[in-house]
Amino acid sequence: MSVTHTLEADVLRRQDPQLADILLGELDRQSTTLQLVAAENFTSPAVLAALGSSLANKYAEGYPGARYHGGCEMVDVAERLAVERAKALFGAEHANVQSHSGSSAVLAAYAALLRPGDTVLALGLPYGGHLTHGSPANFSGRWFDFVGYGVDAETGLIDYDQVRTLARNHRPKALVCGSIAYPRHIDYALFREIADEVGAYLIADAAHPMGLVAGGAAPSPVPYADVVCATTHKVLRGPRGGMLLCGSDLAERVDRAVFPFTQGGAQMHTIAAKAVAFGEASTPAFAVYAHQVVANARTLAAHLAAAGLVVTTGGTDTHLITADPAPLGVDGREARGRLAAAGIVLDCCALPHGDARGLRLGTAAVTTQGMGEEEMAWLAATLARVLRGETESQKVREEVRELTGRFPPYPG
Repeated sequence: MSVTHTLEADVLRRQDPQLADILLGELDRQSTTLQLVAAENFTSPAVLAALGSSLANKYAEGYPGARYHGGCEMVDVAERLAVERAKALFGAEHANVQSHSGSSAVLAAYAALLRPGDTVLALGLPYGGHLTHGSPANFSGRWFDFVGYGVDAETGLIDYDQVRTLARNHRPKALVCGSIAYPRHIDYALFREIADEVGAYLIADAAHPMGLVAGGAAPSPVPYADVVCATTHKVLRGPRGGMLLCGSDLAERVDRAVFPFTQGGAQMHTIAAKAVAFGEASTPAFAVYAHQVVANARTLAAHLAAAGLVVTTGGTDTHLITADPAPLGVDGREARGRLAAAGIVLDCCALPHGDARGLRLGTAAVTTQGMGEEEMAWLAATLARVLRGETESQKVREEVRELTGRFPPYPG
């Protein structure tokens, strides 16, 4: 930890030693195990500093220059800075940085463009669609009539012919593209073409690839989508939160959908941290990082396949990999547990065209730590050893601790 964070930990330890132990325990967990959860990353100390700043004290309902509370002079500057940096980073005409999460951003996009009962076409949940893409347990599935498209049974790639056919048959009010478990680039131009053919809005849920977009390692949905929803963590390496990007023609509708329709006061400390992250993501160093994330993922995917796992779509274009460990004698849930015991933390996910659970893993966090393709090859071999039962979990955990000691997330 930095000197600043050490001092903050000392203050907390004196005031609330029980919670201090929890926070330091979590830091130790993150620092001594491998973080392969595809939606996670390590923020910079500067992002953490903004999150723990005095801006956390400020109530700021509304937007810069039109707040419902006094004393917003400095937070107005912070939000304007975040907005301008987001617009410049992604080439967008308008940005809203107030959404508390990716799901909040999607809710606002629906609120801006749809009415309850409207038909929406989105990737089906069994194929990697998000809860906000029509899950009956989520507001989306209760308020809108979702139709799900899928992926090709042979390749695992989005079946664009099916998307077009479903769009023609159902005439949706909106077409959603985006996934939590699809490892390939999405053809935004083709989605735009299909949406235009049926008179639908195009909403891009780009929570996962947006950091790669910022670093020039993935195609941008901004020129094609009416509204882009994203998170500011994951590969983007900012604080946990959401944002929306759109054209100037929808700016007022999007802003009003966030506040006052779906949210109250903005979290100004988080917005300041978003501004820090946008600034960091605009640097040449971040572009190098984003491309290394993809190189690491491709190397890891190739070695996992060589070790016997079935890698969905045969590889990846992004930070994200999904794979079936069944050839090694375990399903996704059991595999996740075995790997966790060995200090390798990842998720399980649904696999297309079946009831089995697979593994979902990502390379954003380990790349932030400075690991490269050599470490990815070791990781794939070690993961396979664990799943085959060829080595004890404690032995692997010691190897993992040695590796993370050479690549600490927060050196010093």
